[in-house]
Amino acid sequence: MHELGVLEELLRRPHQKTPRARARIGDQEVILGDMAYLRTRCRFMAMMPQWDFLDFLAEQGRRYPTFHLRMQTEITGLIEERCRIVGVHGNTPAGPVEIRADLVVAADGRNSVIRERSGLVVDDVGAPMDVLWMRLSKRAGDPELIAYSDRGRALVLLNRGSYWQCGFSVSKGTAKEMLAKGIEEFRAGIVQLAPFLLDRVMELREWNDVKLLTVRVDRLRRWYRPGLVCIGDAAHAMSPVGGVGINLAIQDAVAAANILVEPLRNGSVNTHDLAKIQLRREFPARITQRVQALIRQQVGGSLDTAGSGLLPWPVRLLERTTFLRRLRTRFIGVGVRPEHVKTPDFLLRPQTDGAAAIQAQFFFTARSPGGPPGRMVDPLHGFCSVRVRRRRGCAGRSSSRLPSRRGRRRPAGRHRGAAPRSLD
Repeated sequence: MHELGVLEELLRRPHQKTPRARARIGDQEVILGDMAYLRTRCRFMAMMPQWDFLDFLAEQGRRYPTFHLRMQTEITGLIEERCRIVGVHGNTPAGPVEIRADLVVAADGRNSVIRERSGLVVDDVGAPMDVLWMRLSKRAGDPELIAYSDRGRALVLLNRGSYWQCGFSVSKGTAKEMLAKGIEEFRAGIVQLAPFLLDRVMELREWNDVKLLTVRVDRLRRWYRPGLVCIGDAAHAMSPVGGVGINLAIQDAVAAANILVEPLRNGSVNTHDLAKIQLRREFPARITQRVQALIRQQVGGSLDTAGSGLLPWPVRLLERTTFLRRLRTRFIGVGVRPEHVKTPDFLLRPQTDGAAAIQAQFFFTARSPGGPPGRMVDPLHGFCSVRVRRRRGCAGRSSSRLPSRRGRRRPAGRHRGAAPRSLD
């Protein structure tokens, strides 16, 4: 956001600051992420409803005369001519529409209609869990923990000001069984993980107060075909672990903009240009999916009903060393391969600090099932938190360190690898 020159305006909108994310695993409290460890412009997560953030983006987009936002438009198919995607079919309240474009970018999430219609091959990585979302009232004095995990179960609590947005993980395929039973057992499971909610679980009167999110973790073998490219969850659906899926989606978009700005301007986008996007962004997606799986196995899978409830040894190791704490925070807050805006708008914009390069990351967590009507929002992605990474360049930096080996003068008569001369 800072690179686009709109960070200050964004932060003027109502939001909640979270400088540290804490959780309880078993009977021990751990710090999942401490923003003080990052070299950022804003050392906190700024939480705001997704619809407010999307309205903000739409408002910024209207500054451009070629920007057009079509509301209440549902994509139903692709337009293909001569083995190339040239647009999309859609439905609106006024009837069917046909929209043509030089390039179609599929950014419609894990249940992407465009991806499904494209014929691109999807590899299912596997997701061993689903999530049940609900809301419970928040009171003064409630613990400020975002997650509780014990013996294979997990409860995520997201602060929405007047209430908690709650996500309860269940094993894949067991949600329908649970829904067929009474809701009393579900309430008891919540209280077992977070006892302070004992007097509030009765707010869940029936299963209609609970929404099921079917978790998918997959990725495309190839992200593109002539006239079409997929990014974000449409290219690589992420696990909800860590809430970093939207990080990768935004970084995909920045990388795509940097790569495609000149080809689009020249009207010469080809598959070679689209392949560059996958080449740059596939590695971070694969690594992140692998790390998410390891975290889930260590924190959730290892705490079975017969276990002791102690922290797994990798988690204990992360807690004992500052370096690994910083590494974990960087993974959540910055990601594997950060991206910087390099499009003409940024390059031509006057820089307020010539020695700084700024990067913004975004994190979406859960939205309330009772969100504003008429908004189609993924239940997993309802809040946006912004972390802005600030990287200092060499200009204007003072340092008392010795010069590098390359910059030091070597004594006369000495060359690299030579033995010291004898004093005799």
